[in-house]
Amino acid sequence: MTSTVRRVSAVSAGALAVTLGLAMPALAHVTVNPGTAEQGGWTKIAFRVPNERDNASTTKVEVAFPTDHPLPFVSVRPVSGWKVKVTQGKLPQPVVSDDGDKITESVLKITWTGGKIESGQFQEFEASVGPLPKNVDALEFPTEQTYSNGEVVKWADPPKADGSEAEHPAPTLKLVAPKAEEGGGEAAPASPSAAAAAGPDVAPSVAAVAEDDDEGGSGTAALVLGGLGLLAGLVGAGAGITALRRSRG
Repeated sequence: MTSTVRRVSAVSAGALAVTLGLAMPALAHVTVNPGTAEQGGWTKIAFRVPNERDNASTTKVEVAFPTDHPLPFVSVRPVSGWKVKVTQGKLPQPVVSDDGDKITESVLKITWTGGKIESGQFQEFEASVGPLPKNVDALEFPTEQTYSNGEVVKWADPPKADGSEAEHPAPTLKLVAPKAEEGGGEAAPASPSAAAAAGPDVAPSVAAVAEDDDEGGSGTAALVLGGLGLLAGLVGAGAGITALRRSRG
């Protein structure tokens, strides 16, 4: 092995180590998935909770819901082996919704207990929520993760001003402007039942349909070009036979 190859191998190994070192902590965080939803719409989210401890299992997960931008509708999907409790109560102060309604009570938190997330495993806890606020860019869901040894990890750190990741970041759902429909208007929010039933892979998106259409168009074009090529080949063969007959004559 030459010295150049050794240097390249060393640099590649170092880069891989740095990449893994940066990626592994993020994999161990409690997150909300998908991480993005449309403002004003309905969505199904899953709180993904990995177990970080080798000597203890996760036995309780408590997710706090935003009170400055409360979510009027929240429903949960049962998780086998876990008990779920949705706590609703008065908000610290009344909030006026995007539609002008005064909201004084809302879902404050959801708690899952009774099950276990063992070392090296993760569990997803799903909820259907909406309508999402239209005037904010993100919603934070501070989460407490309790282990069987009594340890409690609070995933509640807000984003840092310099953009770097906090040690225990709160699960955050980013909100984006709704995509405009082909007719020019904004896409209508999905109903609560549709948001609860539809997952990320239930129905193809507009982009997926467009890709299918493109593939169909490409197939048609390929058939046309193939036919033209065959026709050109037959014409060429005919011309060759005519020339051969003339040379023999």
